Amino acid sequence: MKTKICIIGIGYVGLPIFLNLSKTFKVTGYDINKNRIDKLNKFIDVYKEFKKNEIKIFKKTGSKLTTGKSEIKKCNFFIVAVPTPIFKNKKPDLRILSKSCELIGKVLKKDDIVFFESTVYPGITNNLCRKILENTSKLKSSKDFFLGYSPERINPGDQKKKLNSINKIVAFNNKDPKRVRLVKSIFKKVSKKIAFTSNLESAETAKVIENIQRDLNIGLFNEIFKFCEKANINFNEVIELASTKWNFIKYKPGLVGGHCLPVDPYYLSYISKKYNLKMEILLAGRKVNDQMESYMYKKIKNELKKNRLSLKSKLLIAGESYKPNVGDQRNSIAQKIILKILKINKKIKVFDPTIDNKFFYKKYRINKINVKDRFHAIIQLVNHDDGKREIQKYLKFNKRTVFIKLF
Repeated sequence: MKTKICIIGIGYVGLPIFLNLSKTFKVTGYDINKNRIDKLNKFIDVYKEFKKNEIKIFKKTGSKLTTGKSEIKKCNFFIVAVPTPIFKNKKPDLRILSKSCELIGKVLKKDDIVFFESTVYPGITNNLCRKILENTSKLKSSKDFFLGYSPERINPGDQKKKLNSINKIVAFNNKDPKRVRLVKSIFKKVSKKIAFTSNLESAETAKVIENIQRDLNIGLFNEIFKFCEKANINFNEVIELASTKWNFIKYKPGLVGGHCLPVDPYYLSYISKKYNLKMEILLAGRKVNDQMESYMYKKIKNELKKNRLSLKSKLLIAGESYKPNVGDQRNSIAQKIILKILKINKKIKVFDPTIDNKFFYKKYRINKINVKDRFHAIIQLVNHDDGKREIQKYLKFNKRTVFIKLF
């Protein structure tokens, strides 16, 4: 039987997978967001991750993007790439994932294969996902249909480490050589290198600890950065000197946001309670990184005060997304700081070249910096490459404007 692939969820994770597989296969991309699908069918990526010519490629193989549930009935290989956020109480929110399983379960057929890309805690694929698929389809996992897990490792905004160059973990617990070959052949079209395992829980755990390690390291450097500021020590010089040791790992301090790092530690922390484990270090990075919002807000006020200014002055904020060179605003600390300032000063302007204000309109945003506008200070929250020239040009013509850089 011919393999007919369906990607459930065409966001930051699903779209790159869809486009890569569309180069070889006839793929169906499904998403409930009609506006997103309509824009992509016009070759417009509002997140600015892909250009028109990169999106157009899916038409050549007859692949399609749709919100129609009827289209997924024809498919027999499903890849689920939907968000797995957390609730306000920091517990895993698996509602979107569960709905996706119900959707697939209604069309699941004998010998179909279902893979999950979403970040989860260990055991979700073999328990929650399996049970929903079985209950909805009335079929049995490992007998009638087969499960796999292949976590996303995309680094948004990274032009060097594209999806097809990243080592991809592929977990598939099946002894049938033919099915294993099929799975490997499909994912080798997504990424050139795959790390294969038959243990789904190992793959789920590997994904979640990758992000926890990064969160902890950034948290450590954020603490060192704060110490150096208080002790009046040059942080950058400290790191450069420490980096001369062969086994020193160099990180940068920063505002940690996005869809992974602020979320994933809570997933492992949640499941650890099942084993009566108190994870001492796991959430330490979260605590430090969450505190950077209030720390930087106070720093901005202090820097303005030093220059005889305040939050009520005429301000331009540079950067609103969660990290440099990416337009993603999810869990953005920069945006949280902006919203705090807006409560005091509704006349501030925000310049972020990575966010298309045509699609994500906010009254306070400007698309370009006019050198004739008079700002008392520019506060750089996020350092985007595309914005550097405009800021430098403005400061060249407005030498009295104070430039405040957080890091």
